[in-house]
Amino acid sequence: MDKRHIINRFISYVTVDTESDPNNPAFPSTEKQWNLARQLEKELTSIGLEDVELDENCYLMATLPSNLDYEVPTIGFVSHIDTSPDFTGANVNPQIIENYDGGDITLNKELGIVLSPSEFDDLLLYKGQTLITTDGTTLLGADDKAGVTEIVSAMEYLVKHPEIKHGKIRICFTPDEEVGKGAHKFDVEKFGAEWAYTMDGSQIGELEFENFNAASAKVMIKGKIVHPGYAKGKMINAVLIANRFIAALPADEVPEKTEGYEGFFHLHAISGNVDGASIEYIVRDHDFEKFQGRKALLNQIASDLNAELGKDLIAVEIKDQYFNMKEKVEPKMHIIEIAKEVMEDLNIKPIIKPIRGGTDGSQLSYMGLPCPNIFAGGHNFHGRYEYVPVESILKASEVIVGIASKVADHYQ
Repeated sequence: MDKRHIINRFISYVTVDTESDPNNPAFPSTEKQWNLARQLEKELTSIGLEDVELDENCYLMATLPSNLDYEVPTIGFVSHIDTSPDFTGANVNPQIIENYDGGDITLNKELGIVLSPSEFDDLLLYKGQTLITTDGTTLLGADDKAGVTEIVSAMEYLVKHPEIKHGKIRICFTPDEEVGKGAHKFDVEKFGAEWAYTMDGSQIGELEFENFNAASAKVMIKGKIVHPGYAKGKMINAVLIANRFIAALPADEVPEKTEGYEGFFHLHAISGNVDGASIEYIVRDHDFEKFQGRKALLNQIASDLNAELGKDLIAVEIKDQYFNMKEKVEPKMHIIEIAKEVMEDLNIKPIIKPIRGGTDGSQLSYMGLPCPNIFAGGHNFHGRYEYVPVESILKASEVIVGIASKVADHYQ
């Protein structure tokens, strides 16, 4: 695959602002996601895919027909077009670092923003390679426009190389993954694949079929405001009650102190005053029983504090978001073995580990489409230090081509 062609394709995607909005119930949550979807719709048609369809919910599906004279399972590849609302994705200005020397990369001289291996040692894995970085003022959008680039490039390559045998392949680009809605209106029946892979991982070699069970929790606290000079026995300070609630949770079970299979409570927002306050958490655990226990603990703390205060001042609202796809993928572990074998054929060391997060694949797996996750190549997602090695994008594209070919061989 042509390196410069892939760089240009990736840049053409990341320079389109597709930031999603967690506070907008519309679907998609931002109109600007349509801009990239329509651009991709034209591109998929131009490279020769069939059944190219952009639906009313901003899901873009297309087909690469089989070139076999025998039946094999239809497989799919999925990526999302939106970028995280955690950090701006407007006016992305990518920088290309050729032949990275292993030193500091100045992202923005004027603002003194530096991407350094002293802070991000994974940079040293890519010495001698071509990196694409931000200019320090936006995120890059490799999550998941690297995945989009890889799927489009792989499909284009297969169209141009009919000597590579493959079955029917379905692809889909989804909106709103970053706000947890990426699979909500995915039409699994229309997609018509027996299984699929999301191209939405990070470091080269990642192959994941376990993810967190996830929920959001909002704790709402009622207070009572009166003049502080006359407050004895009357004032109820909601902010102080919020502080007590926070302190009642395990101090070490937070994202910055956990790894691997360890779950956490992530306090990501707090607001309020004496009269009322709210606390927002995301709750995560790979183990389902522990996940249920975490939700129960939030409710128990609220109950205990209400009893102590003698009034029902605290209410907890918990919403499940997604569940561990392991339960749905394990009965079909051959789909992991196929991807693993392809990586090994390409001299990529498979890194099989749990995702400390979630992908569209977790929801899709529970919707009847087993959907493990493969690396897309980017690092430091959702912020100014995001970067992606071009060689990782190339390798991920080769993995897609390899899976298509391997499935054809496997079922011959």
